[in-house]
Amino acid sequence: MASGSLRLPLRRGRLGTASRAGRRRRLRVLAFLSPWLAGFGLFFAYPLAATVYFSFTRYNLFTLKYVGLDNYRYLLHDGDAWAAMRNTLWLVAVLVPLRVLFGLGVAQLLTRIRRGGNLLRAVFYVPYLIPPVSATVAFVFVLNPGTGPLPVIARHLGFSLPDFFNDSAWAKPGLSLLGLWAVGDVMIILLAALLNVPRSLYEAAAIDGAGAWARFRHITLPTVSPVLAFAAVTGVIETLQYFTQAMVAGKVAAGQADLPGTQFAPGYPGGSTLTFPQWLYDEGFRQFNMGYACVLALVMFVIAMAFTLLLLRQFRAFAGEEAQ
Repeated sequence: MASGSLRLPLRRGRLGTASRAGRRRRLRVLAFLSPWLAGFGLFFAYPLAATVYFSFTRYNLFTLKYVGLDNYRYLLHDGDAWAAMRNTLWLVAVLVPLRVLFGLGVAQLLTRIRRGGNLLRAVFYVPYLIPPVSATVAFVFVLNPGTGPLPVIARHLGFSLPDFFNDSAWAKPGLSLLGLWAVGDVMIILLAALLNVPRSLYEAAAIDGAGAWARFRHITLPTVSPVLAFAAVTGVIETLQYFTQAMVAGKVAAGQADLPGTQFAPGYPGGSTLTFPQWLYDEGFRQFNMGYACVLALVMFVIAMAFTLLLLRQFRAFAGEEAQ
């Protein structure tokens, strides 16, 4: 009995010491995480909660009135919002895969070039460094059917180019060409990933008789798949926020680029370049329908999250199949 009564306080003492050590460890972890937690709460959690709250109100920066689900019901009947969503999803479905594939192709080409590789890297990367407004103005001028260099050269060669930014059927393909021209960001990260693929894997596959496509399919793609996933996810998020290039291209093509005081309705020509962020900006900062703009922002957030989760799941499944 005496020995048992002695052990019990000792065990309790050890448990108490362990729990105090655990609490101190958790407090240290929280102390180190506190800058991130403060930034997360201040710059993400609070704005997101405020956006959800204001989405149930009619708010114009001066008056605030609770309207329930009226803003969400209005979205269902807002034809301009759905047109902007279709244009944005078109760009996501076309522009993002084209940029990733083109960037991968250029990076693969640069890994095989022995001479002049640094010059070609600069040629492909420099357009990405040009400010978006300047790049868009220059691109619209180059493709201008009347005075642009490329249409003039094409006419001398006996064929004609489409009127990209004045024809509603060709405006989004024109923006896609602009995105491919500035593919340097995707190219550079994929080039770094390709250069890190072990040469020994290619040599072993070549000894086993694997051809170029088999080596690319079973060695290159699985190795660089995390970088491809990163490029695809960031590309989707950036394209869902596509604003500047479409707005500037429409203004330049409509001849209103030199009229800063005019109220330009986005989407020229014929609403083909109207993107979802443009409509959000128009509702929030021109019409001052802040409550409805918050609804549009939440819709864009949900779509971005859905695309991100879907892409990550697909790339994870691809990497798992290759590992097996």
